[in-house]
Amino acid sequence: MTTVFQTKKITLNEAFQEKAAKKLQKLDRFFDDATATIKVSSLKDKVVMELTVKYNSLIFRAESMAVDKFDALDDCVDTIIRQIRKNKTRLEKRLHQGGDLFVGFEDDVEETDSKVVKVKRFIVKPMDVEEAILEMEMLGHAFFMFRNADTNEINVVYRRKDGQYAVLEPEM
Repeated sequence: MTTVFQTKKITLNEAFQEKAAKKLQKLDRFFDDATATIKVSSLKDKVVMELTVKYNSLIFRAESMAVDKFDALDDCVDTIIRQIRKNKTRLEKRLHQGGDLFVGFEDDVEETDSKVVKVKRFIVKPMDVEEAILEMEMLGHAFFMFRNADTNEINVVYRRKDGQYAVLEPEM
């Protein structure tokens, strides 16, 4: 597995990078040639770690905040493994032609069926990001889909865990 480190307001020593590479070897049983990106930043007295694993067209992502960067790394790796186990059957079907994602993998977690329980339709009117955030707040939602007046594309604005806002835009 290829590992890429990105830092913000923090420096990572060689010992942590080696430990992280060793910890990510747990994921080698699922992926034969994946890329892991570890983003580490400092927020007050805590470490925020984001682990993104890309394999073919799949992306697995986990985020953790802890006092110790090793604890944050452990949480992220465990979260990724949990995501893989939870979606094992669907992932096997999706990658059936492409590679051995689950060679020799035994799972003791029951699969849960995901069902769509409601379909909601609404008119998507053009608006700017600030207006979309206002609409989202007035509705009390954590996200809001809208047509961006500047680009005429469908975008999604959402509230992050840190209270800030982010926008999802389609890539062309």
